[in-house]
Amino acid sequence: MLTILLWLPLAAVLVGALFPRRYVGWPALFGALGALGLSIALVVDYTGSERGQIKVVDKVWISQLGIHYKLGVDGLNVFLILLAGIVFVAAVLAAGFKEWERPRAFFFWLGLAETAVLGALLAQDLALFVAFFDLMLIPFLFITGMWGGRERVRATIKFVIYTLVGSLLMLAAAIATGVLATPSGGSISFALSDLQHHIISTGTQDWVFLFFAAASKVAAYGFLRIALPLFPDAAAKYQTLLLLIALASILYGSAMAFTTTQSRLIAGYSSVAQMGFITLGIFSLKSAGAQGALLQMVNHGLVVAPLLLIIGHLAARSGGSEDIRDMGGIAFRAPVFATLFLIVALANLAMPGATNFVGEFYILLGVFQSKIVICLVAFTGVVLASVYTLRMFIRSMHNRAGDQVQSYELAVRDELVLVPLLAAIIALSLYPQIALKRGATSTQSSIRAAASALAARDNGATAEVRR
Repeated sequence: MLTILLWLPLAAVLVGALFPRRYVGWPALFGALGALGLSIALVVDYTGSERGQIKVVDKVWISQLGIHYKLGVDGLNVFLILLAGIVFVAAVLAAGFKEWERPRAFFFWLGLAETAVLGALLAQDLALFVAFFDLMLIPFLFITGMWGGRERVRATIKFVIYTLVGSLLMLAAAIATGVLATPSGGSISFALSDLQHHIISTGTQDWVFLFFAAASKVAAYGFLRIALPLFPDAAAKYQTLLLLIALASILYGSAMAFTTTQSRLIAGYSSVAQMGFITLGIFSLKSAGAQGALLQMVNHGLVVAPLLLIIGHLAARSGGSEDIRDMGGIAFRAPVFATLFLIVALANLAMPGATNFVGEFYILLGVFQSKIVICLVAFTGVVLASVYTLRMFIRSMHNRAGDQVQSYELAVRDELVLVPLLAAIIALSLYPQIALKRGATSTQSSIRAAASALAARDNGATAEVRR
């Protein structure tokens, strides 16, 4: 089942390449819908009470290097897999309503991107995880370079530079981890389950952990899946550093989102702030914080996808401008559009009752239990999110209309893309416990070793002070 889920999107677009030009998008949509159906089945099948993973596939891939084709599902990735399925269905559906230059290439890269994302989430082997993360960069590189608009060349160059550095750091750290964790006289293995039974020495953990942390591709999921379980002593040692970096991300992202007038940059800086909150929750090394971080990963993906689509619709009604100063008055003749945007805005600013509120509450609770001062400062990010989100909504929907604004309602096909995304946001807001329950056991297991190492460090420091 996991192998089918992983390769179905890529197989579908390869078949689609044989179709006539105008029908190329249909196989891609069927592949994305099939992956979504399988991801829903995984969520239903996984109750959260299991200890360990379900549906595990484990085959030796490259025996000489100890690399396994190992896939698995647990509380850390089950809802992220579902999130990927939802977002890619929306992306393929929205893309299918547009005319593309070289559509076969476009949908091929989109299908490969989904397979790579699912592979990174499903991988239970460190080498396989790195391979899929690097594979993920290729389709987004081509999509940006070929269909990225006027600034695509500049964006592509930056993308290559930043991700290449991260790739090298992560590759070096992964190889070092596998080699150094090999017991004397034993065989090398990159399977995460084997690496967790052969934790490398404390001193070595420091630089390997920092390499993983510096490789931004690791992202929040990588911290929970790899960094904390495999390098617990380093995670405890650098807890305060990571919390301060996360706090800086919150303050910087919030301040920049508050000051810019470009709607896409507002969404981008908001994402920087949200990633700061997620990192805060993880490195609180508390159960509540880690559960909140995992829930917030899902929340953020569900919110940012419709938000970016909405920004595209706003620009189309403002003469192509994404500047909120050129918008305004759109709600008067587009009440459905305004209502959908309002739901997304309220979710983004973590209105009580929204699932984002639950995620941020758990995160701040975990940080409060760990570092109360950092928690109090981080709360300002919640306040600023309300300001810049409402500012964007009011300026685009209710202010005086700009000179080039054309106010008209969403087409049915646009609603077909947006409404399911908003339905997922509302469903998770009404019952966030479905995600919290399924992620509880796995998040506690992920942070357990690092939390124990932190407690040992604190006890040692206390004993030293008493002496």
